[in-house]
Amino acid sequence: MNPSALPQNYWINTGNNDIIRRFIQKAGFITKREIEELIAGGIVRKAIKQDLTYGNLDSSIDNLWSLLFTTGYLTQRGEQDGDMLSLAIPNREIRQIFVRQVLEWFDEEASKDIGKLDILFQSMQEGDASAVKKILNEYLRRTISIRDYGVQKERKESFYHGILLGLLGHMEGWDVSSNAETGEGYSDILVTTDNAEGMGIIIEIKYAEDGNLEASCRKALEQIETRRYAEIFEGNGIQSILNYGIACYKKSCMVMVGHPGFVKPNM
Repeated sequence: MNPSALPQNYWINTGNNDIIRRFIQKAGFITKREIEELIAGGIVRKAIKQDLTYGNLDSSIDNLWSLLFTTGYLTQRGEQDGDMLSLAIPNREIRQIFVRQVLEWFDEEASKDIGKLDILFQSMQEGDASAVKKILNEYLRRTISIRDYGVQKERKESFYHGILLGLLGHMEGWDVSSNAETGEGYSDILVTTDNAEGMGIIIEIKYAEDGNLEASCRKALEQIETRRYAEIFEGNGIQSILNYGIACYKKSCMVMVGHPGFVKPNM
């Protein structure tokens, strides 16, 4: 045993989580909202079948609800009413599994729409905040999100951080870094493009707890400036730099863009 080893998530390291992935893949609009409720710490009532056979385990979304319960990914809350049970995610470890599988599912879905991704990448290089905002909002409306209650602000920001990292990771030739040490702190995302002249993109993500997306965007851009995140690019001879402040709230986002020393609002 290594006494200096950091604690790891036992479920993620040892469990087979394909059941959650299949569940998310089969989920329609209503089930996706129910998954959001569970991740937020809420309860969903479902009729549970205790007599599933191997051949019909994932033949329907109803069977998958039952399978998640019998395998321990969901637990009962309160008293049973016939076949109806109140279901919840039992602990933080399993919640983390759900969130990770949602992000992996989102990444797979996003990779199928190369045309939209190309527009996103081009818009980011051109500093077109309006186009970036439009595309990100389209993705957010389609995905399963971290809802507004029961989750710390930092975890919400991490979720949107993961979504954006997944999208940017599909651009060949882009060097994408997460939480890189720059200036006087750690920037959320740094991108170096493969343009002939080279370009640096700095992204700071904020969750707007009060729904004020504009104020959170400005706070993000101010953080990039005051902590001098651009220094990492300037020290490597990259002069073309764009700062992005991205604020998210539920299934909406706002984007502001500027160059070092200048903030340009998204109108």
